[in-house]
Amino acid sequence: MLHITDITLRIAGRALLQGASVDVPAGKRAGLIGRNGAGKSTLLKAILGEVGLDDGSITIRNGARVGTVAQEAPAGQTTPLEAVLAADLERAALMHEAETTTDPNRIGEAHARLLEIDAHSAPSRAAAILDGLGFDTEAQGRPLSSFSGGWRMRVALAAALFAEPDLLLLDEPSNHLDLEAALWLENFLTTYPRTLVIVSHDRDLLDSVVDMTIHFDNAKLVAYPGGYSQFERIRAERLAHDRAHAVKRESERARLQAFVDRFKAKASKATQAQSRMKRIAKLEPMPTVLEEASINLAFPEPEELAPPLITLDGVSVGYETGKPILKRLGLRLDPDDRVALLGANGNGKSTFAKLLAGRLQTMTGEMRRSNKLNVGYFAQHQIEELTLGLTARQQMASLMPKATDTEVRSRLGRFGFSQQKADVLVEKLSGGEKARLVFALITVDKPQLLILDEPTNHLDIDARESLVRAIGDFPGAVILVSHDRRLVDLVADRLWLVEDGTVANFDGDVEAYTKRVLEKRRRSGAGKKAESEKPAKKSGGGVSLGPLKKKAKAAEALVEKLSAEKAILDAKLADSKTYAKDPASLIFLTRDHKSIGDKLAAAEAEWLEVAEELERLS
Repeated sequence: MLHITDITLRIAGRALLQGASVDVPAGKRAGLIGRNGAGKSTLLKAILGEVGLDDGSITIRNGARVGTVAQEAPAGQTTPLEAVLAADLERAALMHEAETTTDPNRIGEAHARLLEIDAHSAPSRAAAILDGLGFDTEAQGRPLSSFSGGWRMRVALAAALFAEPDLLLLDEPSNHLDLEAALWLENFLTTYPRTLVIVSHDRDLLDSVVDMTIHFDNAKLVAYPGGYSQFERIRAERLAHDRAHAVKRESERARLQAFVDRFKAKASKATQAQSRMKRIAKLEPMPTVLEEASINLAFPEPEELAPPLITLDGVSVGYETGKPILKRLGLRLDPDDRVALLGANGNGKSTFAKLLAGRLQTMTGEMRRSNKLNVGYFAQHQIEELTLGLTARQQMASLMPKATDTEVRSRLGRFGFSQQKADVLVEKLSGGEKARLVFALITVDKPQLLILDEPTNHLDIDARESLVRAIGDFPGAVILVSHDRRLVDLVADRLWLVEDGTVANFDGDVEAYTKRVLEKRRRSGAGKKAESEKPAKKSGGGVSLGPLKKKAKAAEALVEKLSAEKAILDAKLADSKTYAKDPASLIFLTRDHKSIGDKLAAAEAEWLEVAEELERLS
């Protein structure tokens, strides 16, 4: 399906890939992995033809449809359902033609193709995808302009999934999703019937979805079988083997060189010395095993405070111009708590986080906070609000006016910023580097409470592992909101469920909550399927027959068209001249006759079914 051959790809003079090759066979689901800034997103753009190659070639199977998530979130008065349905360009064109053309042959052909691509089920399929990504029936009918940018990006993702291209390219598709939607996406992609290339730093998703892993390794592309865990194991074995082989070669080189140094001046040993020098020359040095430097994050140690840090008693909270989002809150947070907030987007997780951070005031009830409590609050929008035109060092220095340059750089060093990287302008930092800069900025006052709302969206896998270690070493309290199940599972020792307008303790672990979400979705899906099988009723109690009549008319037109085509083939097969003129053509005539017969039988069956239903309802 996809062939990448000896490509060289440079950005701003830096070689992201050099002489790199890899093939993705049709039907494979490939995970593209590597450090932030390695060039994963740029490679996807090169596959789409949006970025030029310096050398080599990228070829895609002839005629294959390539799809990806639109970079611009859809907007305007179009509804999410309409936007997703419009993503299937062929269906949209055929539907328009079937409704506007007056040529009965073209009407029949259009309906034949619509039947072939299962177009009649498109609205229910589009609605199911939107529902999985968090849009209920009411939301699917609202104008896109009423949604935030993150929710509109979900519509763009839904459109790409619905179009079902032969080659689907996805770049961090779970970044705008909550845990519930991420679980649905993971399940959906596991059964994606075509070829998939996905960039992701979510280990659970990579292990569940992909069956081959492509690693950016020192400007090359190296393919491994299986998901991320299998890649990690195989690569570790390869690196260990390469290191052992390098040690063995260097030991042999040292032994030969010692002989040469000892006997090269002795005439009696000159021949042996020359022989060993030739052997040394043939022992070409092993390529250096380059392992990417790990990022180490370290939150500063805060002043110790007596428990509790925060107590809520009968609290309700919301926004100035509305009713409370959350009510009846009665919770306590202690200095060593590690709490993960669970619940679908829109249930109030961010509202609760803002309450604890002091960004929202209570409407009713009482919230008591420790007098000396400092809070470090990480929210996704903060990455976009970093000051452009300043370096990371300058941004940190603005918050540490009395600190020396060494102290400022030392604080940045705790979050993976080298001397050189600290002097890079913010706009030139990668998404992961910006996220680490925000970590540094929000902890400048050594907070006793960290509130982290989707902190991993821009972090690569190694940086996520470092975040796990940093939270584990942090002596203060942590409130975590994340769709990354691995992070929640490794970090949280308490789970609070934000649901039905309140926050309560969840009695179970992440796996139990995952099963709960999937079971709830399964029951919901079964209920919707049963509901969709009921006839649509008017408010007055009658049955709407318009859509059914239209479907019957289309089925009848298709039967007439296929019957006419079959009659022409029947005539040819009955004509003796056909056999005498071109006997070889019989093979194709017979094949076409069978194909038309099968299509006609299916069309007649559908027409009969629709006609019987129409008669019953009438």
